[in-house]
Amino acid sequence: MNPFCPRAVALSMVSRRSCAWSLAGALHLLLSPIPAAVAQPEPPESAPPEPAATSSPTPPSPSPPDPAAPPTAPVPAPPPVQGPSSSSAPTSPGASAAVEASPADRALPKPPGQSRSAANQSPLRYTLESIEVRGNAKTRSRVVLRYVPFHPGDIIDVDEPAIALTRYRLLGTGFFRDVQFNLRKGSSRGRVVLVIEVVERNTLVVSDVLMGIAEGASIHSDSRDLTPYAGFDIAETNLGGTGITLGAALALDRSQLALRLRFLDPAFLGGDFMTHGELIYSDAVDFAGNTDVVWDDPSQVSGVPRLAPITYNRFGGSLGAGTDLSVSTQLWFNYRLETIETHLPRFASHRRGLDREPVPFDILPDHSVLSTVRASLQQDTRDKPFLPTTGWLTTLTGEVSLSPTGSDYAYQRLDLSISRWWKLPSDHVIRLDAFAGAITGTAPFFEQYYVGDFSDFLPARFLGLSFDTRPSPNFLGTDIIEIRYARYAGKLSGEYRIPLYRGTRSVYGIDFFSNLGVFGIANPRDIERPPSGYSGASRLPVDLTANLGFRMDTSAGGFSFAFANVLGFLPLERDSRPEPVQ
Repeated sequence: MNPFCPRAVALSMVSRRSCAWSLAGALHLLLSPIPAAVAQPEPPESAPPEPAATSSPTPPSPSPPDPAAPPTAPVPAPPPVQGPSSSSAPTSPGASAAVEASPADRALPKPPGQSRSAANQSPLRYTLESIEVRGNAKTRSRVVLRYVPFHPGDIIDVDEPAIALTRYRLLGTGFFRDVQFNLRKGSSRGRVVLVIEVVERNTLVVSDVLMGIAEGASIHSDSRDLTPYAGFDIAETNLGGTGITLGAALALDRSQLALRLRFLDPAFLGGDFMTHGELIYSDAVDFAGNTDVVWDDPSQVSGVPRLAPITYNRFGGSLGAGTDLSVSTQLWFNYRLETIETHLPRFASHRRGLDREPVPFDILPDHSVLSTVRASLQQDTRDKPFLPTTGWLTTLTGEVSLSPTGSDYAYQRLDLSISRWWKLPSDHVIRLDAFAGAITGTAPFFEQYYVGDFSDFLPARFLGLSFDTRPSPNFLGTDIIEIRYARYAGKLSGEYRIPLYRGTRSVYGIDFFSNLGVFGIANPRDIERPPSGYSGASRLPVDLTANLGFRMDTSAGGFSFAFANVLGFLPLERDSRPEPVQ
């Protein structure tokens, strides 16, 4: 599991989902005055003021009203949109995407609780008479209403955060380029009709693209070749207007291949539960050992690689079910079952510090079974998925291997990731990230924390494949150079982003970004018995990471042009391995 976005030499496209926008945006839509064409009788003192709505300047042509709806006052069209972000199927269950805010959203008055005079501080509450959905030529109304927590007869408080979050959640589905909420007078005083006006968008999207170069290794030679790698993930996120996602992904380099099929149903059998499923297959090669690796395998025809090779095939799938705990919080449960076929050398040893030790392969030879149950809790209040300016993204995940159901690997895993965005007065954005994870038991190596998932100078895994055999750059001169996979991991990082361009057509935004962080990975033996030859602070396996580049939000998705992976090939690393005495 990769807690951070993949990095690429040339191109990386990441699409995330989000279910929160600014509360002030929705309140502005709810509290602006009704057009003058609508007659508004003077309400008695005991009745709440009648709701109203206005259109924003220079609106686009409104969608035609539903012919089955009763005659109403004119519903304002949504304001012009700054530009949608990539709409895509979620990369993990429960994730969601949003679109760019309109200019009006960026210049809204203060929330009602701050702008109303002291003489008018009483809450504005109305009885919801009905809900109307307009503009959904493709998406079925029941799909839209699945994300709306309000029902006829409910009492609506216009200051309630759930109103704003509901609009953001609809934007987060990726089905719509714009969503506007309006309140229209109902059949009597104090009763209102909630009108949801949507502008649909293309939902066949490429949600991930990864291309770059890595320093690979060959099974049959001792070469250090630069090899290209690539991957993509494409999905239809609103199949037939039902909200169902069907997607396919592929990753490959010169000796590896991985495939994945997935689906997501946000309203299984029309109910409140979400379902998610995946099928995966991989034909992969990985390498074990640090330095001075000695191994023997009579099946190798020629050559001796500098690392001990592990060839393996994985085939299996997972099924999950989830539910909304709130508009921005989801809970998921997932069951996974895989079969693994592995070929290992007969024996292998390497030098760890000053000592020669057996190479830990962390996978069983021949045939084995992996069976796990995972639970995930996620809260997402970002305003945008790809170029967020505010909000939180917090994910807590726990996974347990099920030995009673036939799993050959007994382990437990717990991950916590937290991200926070702040928008500065200059429209610059600051982001802080924190991650912590721990694994106990005998997890296979591909389930452990991989150094490339934390260092921007190395390619991250994609569909479970690792493309690079280099260790961490080791800028701090520690024993992290001895570690490739680990059972403990932590990372702290910060990012500064500067907007360079904002548009309304194919390209919606271009930002320059730079980040800096520190991370550490370790195994229990690295803490209990560090490698010999290291002393003092060098026995703490930590390293620095950094990146810079450009992020571009387009109608086809979000693209990152990052340069850390290229810089990782410069001779900047520090080899702190102690030399054995001859």
